[in-house]
Amino acid sequence: MTALTFTFVVLAMSAIAGFLGALTGLGGGVVIVPVLAIAFGVDIKYAIGASLVSVIATSSGAAAAYVREGYSNIRVGMLLEIATTVGAIVGAILAVHVTTHVIAIVFGLVLLQAAYQSLFKPDQETACPTESDALGKRLRLGSTYPVDGTRLEYGVRNVPTGFGLMFGAGTLSGLLGIGSGALKVIAMDRAMKIPFKVSTTTSNFMIGVTAAASAGVYLSRGYIDPRVAMPVMLGVLAGAFFGTKVLIQARVRTLRIIFGCVVLALGIEMIVNGLTGKV
Repeated sequence: MTALTFTFVVLAMSAIAGFLGALTGLGGGVVIVPVLAIAFGVDIKYAIGASLVSVIATSSGAAAAYVREGYSNIRVGMLLEIATTVGAIVGAILAVHVTTHVIAIVFGLVLLQAAYQSLFKPDQETACPTESDALGKRLRLGSTYPVDGTRLEYGVRNVPTGFGLMFGAGTLSGLLGIGSGALKVIAMDRAMKIPFKVSTTTSNFMIGVTAAASAGVYLSRGYIDPRVAMPVMLGVLAGAFFGTKVLIQARVRTLRIIFGCVVLALGIEMIVNGLTGKV
């Protein structure tokens, strides 16, 4: 494969990954890293470096639209970014001392969990928002989001639990080069009782800061190659832009199922390649 062909193929693949990542809040890294490592034979640490750059692009492309439409909860995002940033630095430091086979297996397990979230998580867009608990009220984390032309109020609960899960999400982001949106959405949607669309959009707002914290470590170690990172970043940015348009205007259950099936296949493939030493 020539360099030009490689660039265009990676660009197209990244656009699809960015589109699906923006829709689900999982980030495109869960597709980009295994595809680069398995299909293109890119060393997994360089694939992670490119993915981190793309995650920053995903957040840049998606967050502005979500904030403008009134979905993202900036106050919640800024609070939880404290935990994810610290975790991302810890994960990035761990990554440079762990073998690629171990990273591949861990990544595969994370992909399986992300697939489960996409395939089997019930649609909670119409769930009744909860009232904030004492800490949520004290921090004024509750807000509103648009539903059928009106603003629906919701509360925030279990802040310490969500904060702890965010540290784990940040560690996985630094270790695996993903936005770790799966854990972020779980923390906000399941633990903190934030509506699904708000959880998804706030996750997209947060993943760029998380990735930026660990990208510096990868850059200092020489694991960000512009020949790989550039087409990945441009493709993800374009895909994320169109993904935000679809999420705001349409239900995404069908795309969640498609995304889950793709991630499930990639997760199994990544685990097998890690166990057999092919990655």
